[in-house]
Amino acid sequence: MPGRSTVTPVISFSSVDSALSSLKACHVSISTGIEVTTDVALALTEHEGNAEEVSKMEKLMLDYVSMDQELEQFIQVVEDVTNQIKQERPEQLPDVKSLVNEKFNELKNLNKDEDLLKTDKYLHFKSQLNEMKKQVGAESPNEIDEDIAVTQSQRNFICPITQREMERPVKNKVCGHNYETEAIIKIIQTKYKQKKKARCPVVGCDNGDVKQSDLSIDTSLRRAIENHRRHQIR
Repeated sequence: MPGRSTVTPVISFSSVDSALSSLKACHVSISTGIEVTTDVALALTEHEGNAEEVSKMEKLMLDYVSMDQELEQFIQVVEDVTNQIKQERPEQLPDVKSLVNEKFNELKNLNKDEDLLKTDKYLHFKSQLNEMKKQVGAESPNEIDEDIAVTQSQRNFICPITQREMERPVKNKVCGHNYETEAIIKIIQTKYKQKKKARCPVVGCDNGDVKQSDLSIDTSLRRAIENHRRHQIR
């Protein structure tokens, strides 16, 4: 009898890939929520708002950070499970949903509330809030305006890439430099397609590997730029 050839069936992951794309799109909504919450918290602090309201914003920020963490964990689990199945190439597609839920719950059970306070996004939020508290700690409204004016004159509002005043600045947590969001992301993506690393565009900076994960929305700088523009109009 001639030997029978064994053909490994092709398993389609199109629905999984589609779900992953939708999940990754949720990051945009969470990032928007983080940005708005930061903006509100800074506005309340700047105008000496109720401390209880500021505290509510801090709790809301923790909720967003928690959602962001769990979303990243879930996406990672889905990718790990699908990659494992692709490598093992079983004859029948296993219960992907059960496998994902099992591994995700294992990760989720390791999450602790106190760890959220140590995440980069929450620490960045707190640093901006503390900076604003220092600004409004001046003895009089005139001193506050003068301090802000000095701070604004010393800070560089011009993007090193576009050479224009920034609209949505991000801060690189590695080297501390700021850029216009779309401009730096475009550079990172272009270099990634070329299989190269993106260097920090600030002259003299030795950061030769700028990653998108290193960037955080700099709400404090954005507000400073907006205040600077209002002073120019007067």
